[in-house]
Amino acid sequence: MFQFVKRFASVFATGLLLAGVPAWSPAATPTYTVGSTATGVPFTFLDVKTNSIQGLLVDAITATGKAAGFDVDVQQTTFSSLIPSLTTKKIDIISAAMLKTPARQQVVDFSDTVYSYGEGLIVRADDTGKYPSMDALKGEVVGAQVGTAFVDALNKKGIFKEVRTYDSVADIMRDVALGRIKAGFGDHPIIAYQLQHNPNPQLRLVAEYQPEVKGQLCFVVRKGDTATLDQLNAGIKKIKTDGTLMQIIKKWQVE
Repeated sequence: MFQFVKRFASVFATGLLLAGVPAWSPAATPTYTVGSTATGVPFTFLDVKTNSIQGLLVDAITATGKAAGFDVDVQQTTFSSLIPSLTTKKIDIISAAMLKTPARQQVVDFSDTVYSYGEGLIVRADDTGKYPSMDALKGEVVGAQVGTAFVDALNKKGIFKEVRTYDSVADIMRDVALGRIKAGFGDHPIIAYQLQHNPNPQLRLVAEYQPEVKGQLCFVVRKGDTATLDQLNAGIKKIKTDGTLMQIIKKWQVE
């Protein structure tokens, strides 16, 4: 009897194929297009050797996908284009150094927290001033990366001579070193990592500075995309519980 059933199933499947109807197969693993920036070392950056985006947040979204049952296709996207690319469905998820803010929450949805930090402050190495807060730079020309929460915070202060915006932290560092701006604000882990691995004798990270824009790094999805958001949160929970996320954080030296 078993041989008959097995033979019947084989014949039935063959008949379906001949009739142009595909035989049953397991559902394919979904692949989400992920937008990441090329200038956010160590969170996201372009690895010139492989011509691919690498970093802590690339590892984190890949591990989250594996835990939640989906694959990822990471695409290089400029920071200012991340949310527009998401809302126009060019990408499905943002995995970049984009802090969760009330203003952004009106436009997109954020996952559970992946990593938390605040801003860092850089000045010229020969600048011996004390800068414990933003207020200490009143009346000066300062800079921050376009599209970041730091720009909003600096403009809201209303105490600076000028707040200039830049495409990347590297551009901010250049203008601080050249004396074009008094100081630059950016993601503290990114600045610290870059100065640690590529020392610049013309710059210093201000040790006494206390960040005013403390926030959470999360994955970002389109407003109302609860299906993807639920998958992400389930995956994040798993990689936090089994220690995978902490291993990734240690790998990129941003503890």
